[in-house]
Amino acid sequence: MPEHPWDQAGPRFRPPPGVTLYVPVVVAFLVQVPPTIGVGLWLRAEPRWLLLATALAAASALALLAARAFPGLTVAVVAAIVTADLFLPPEVGPPPIALAFAIVGAIVRGALIWALGSVGAAWLVVVVVGGVNGHPWHPLRIAAATLALALCFAIGAGIRRRVERAASHRAQLVERRRANDQAERARIARELHDVLAHSLSQIAVQSGVGLHLFDREPERAREALASIRRLSATGLDEVRGVLAILRGDDADSTTPTGISLTPQAQLAEIPALVAERTGHGLTVTLDDGLRGRMPRSGIQTAAYRIVQEALTNVVRHSEAAHAVVHLSCEDDVLVIAVDDDGVGSAGRPEGGGVRGMRERAALLGGTVDLTVGPLGGTRVLARLPWEEPA
Repeated sequence: MPEHPWDQAGPRFRPPPGVTLYVPVVVAFLVQVPPTIGVGLWLRAEPRWLLLATALAAASALALLAARAFPGLTVAVVAAIVTADLFLPPEVGPPPIALAFAIVGAIVRGALIWALGSVGAAWLVVVVVGGVNGHPWHPLRIAAATLALALCFAIGAGIRRRVERAASHRAQLVERRRANDQAERARIARELHDVLAHSLSQIAVQSGVGLHLFDREPERAREALASIRRLSATGLDEVRGVLAILRGDDADSTTPTGISLTPQAQLAEIPALVAERTGHGLTVTLDDGLRGRMPRSGIQTAAYRIVQEALTNVVRHSEAAHAVVHLSCEDDVLVIAVDDDGVGSAGRPEGGGVRGMRERAALLGGTVDLTVGPLGGTRVLARLPWEEPA
């Protein structure tokens, strides 16, 4: 099958899962723990407060190890640890980078409510408790902290949108690839059905005739066997042609019997098709109203395949004695009608051949309908545009 052009750019680079989990932990630990110890020693903080502040700084960094499995709980725990650390001496210290990682990670992983609730509650506790205890925070510090928190939320939301867009894009690629593969399978089935059903149905009829006349009329049986040989060779060449097109082989190549591997049947071949179908109790006639006018090659090929499949169904299912193929042009529309006087198709489910006719017509902007015909059997009515769509 052909390569998908939307896959040519290749997959985007994604860091290993361990990197996205452990790098924030290491960065937060290095940014928070050594500076906490250094600031405490420089300001000569009491050992107990220094030890507790260092433990909280390390705990907030190590809590990020649970961010992938429990992003909401992680941001709540880190927010609580950072809040407690703010009330410990000394008042200055390194930025709580672990909280920033926790906020961004929670939003990216879909825990926005947890992040809003936890950070909002922590912010209120810090502002309110600080005022009640007689240690109000400087307005600039509150504004800077609020702005930093808002920036973390904005970064998390931006990354989340990018992740969602990437997931949506991947889903579209998967669906597009599935639809393309399905269309390719349908095309292969349609092409193989068109060439095989015609030849095999004729072989089945001729083999029945040969068996019936083998003892009584050996000459006619010999003719049936010769017809079977010819039909099998033609069918094999057509299958080779379809497979060559599906593989993208050279369109000018030929089979060992000299037949082109490109099965581009045209309307000019319909009289031979009609003559081939006539016999063994079935009379097929052609009503050609085109008067030598011919549409584009692709339209002709589709028209031929539709007539071929309709006549195949007449032979296999209709029990008809007479069938008529009508060709006409109405307002730049090629009209094809195949009528028979058989049992009709009412109550019989549509098979792959009818679906193939409809698909072939739809690809060109045309239609195929099955109705009761004027001869009492089934009418296959196809309408195809005279010009191929751009």
